[in-house]
Amino acid sequence: MGLIVQKFGGTSVKDAERIFNVARIVTETYSAGNNVVVVVSAQGDTTDDLIAKANEINPNASKREMDVLLSTGEQISISLLAMAIEKLGFPVVSLTGWQAGFVTNSTYGNARIRRIESERLHVELDKRNIVIVAGFQGLNRYDDITTLGRGGSDTSAVALAAELHADLCQIYTDVDGVYTADPRIVKNAVKLDEISFDEMLELATLGAQVLHNRSVEMAKKYNVNLEVLSSLERKPGTKVKEAVKMEKMLIKGVACDDDVARIAVMGVPDKPGIAFKVFSLLAKEKVNVDIILQSIGRDGTKDISFTVPLSQKETALTVLNENKEAINSHSIEYDDNVAKISIVGAGMQSNSGVAAKMFEALYEAGINIRMISTSEIKISVLIDKEKAEKALIVVHDAFDFNA
Repeated sequence: MGLIVQKFGGTSVKDAERIFNVARIVTETYSAGNNVVVVVSAQGDTTDDLIAKANEINPNASKREMDVLLSTGEQISISLLAMAIEKLGFPVVSLTGWQAGFVTNSTYGNARIRRIESERLHVELDKRNIVIVAGFQGLNRYDDITTLGRGGSDTSAVALAAELHADLCQIYTDVDGVYTADPRIVKNAVKLDEISFDEMLELATLGAQVLHNRSVEMAKKYNVNLEVLSSLERKPGTKVKEAVKMEKMLIKGVACDDDVARIAVMGVPDKPGIAFKVFSLLAKEKVNVDIILQSIGRDGTKDISFTVPLSQKETALTVLNENKEAINSHSIEYDDNVAKISIVGAGMQSNSGVAAKMFEALYEAGINIRMISTSEIKISVLIDKEKAEKALIVVHDAFDFNA
């Protein structure tokens, strides 16, 4: 007998037909002799609908109250799925995040899991119940409801798999695995049989929406046996694992992220410590900075440009403008009409010419590169947002994913 954790996203449980489809997948896994823990997201667009309702009442509602509201979406899903499984004649129990023992920190809206107190889960599994857990939520030390941020149900599932030493963690989505690019945009995208944790983490962080980046981080840390597959088609998905077999593919994927803004701190003194001042201010406000470009100093000054998530643009601009005199900046400028195109692959480390091939593809398509960032397994460029889809296609076409 094995223990399998299965996670289903919002589209997989969006209506009664889809819920019964999920119920059949779960009960088939259970009937094969496995213990099953299921994690579900809120139905369809429920979370967006709840945010819209909140904005009708108070557009500046506290994050604590938003967490109380948003956590209800998953509670609807778990109860409806439990009812469907009951109707099919199987033993089942639904648990909220706090009933399942999720203890988090107190960062409302984007909480981190501190631990899982799993006694209740073990009791229910010992009874041979199918256990359905609300994803995306937990409880902090003040007994306040917290949520884990968008995509947090993936993280809930992987955390449960790690805590319970599950044999397998399956992430069911509306696509049948991890592709070399978004197949809705790039028609010749190739589905991968397997991908390494590091490559998947980069792709998730850089805009690929298949897995939440924190879930991949956790899966790597605890070596969780992870698979991404479709809830709508019964066929093998993509394995995400520590080591993958050697392949000819230089890169594993191309990602596009248009949830990004470029900020420029102009005319700061060209002397030691200025970059530290700028980025320490942002760090205190928990602003995530990605691509950084510092100009060559002229006339005793320099410019520092960097990218941040679009959702953190206002926070970054506010803190920088409030401290403009302290950092001696002439002005703070921004541009949110940008997108980030990235290629990812462990094969880059031992092959020259990968960057040149990417840049050549963009050049031939008439797409200007505004900023560049590299690491051992990824190259990211910042371009105009209006050319993002074209860039994704031409860069993908530049590499042979069928090798």
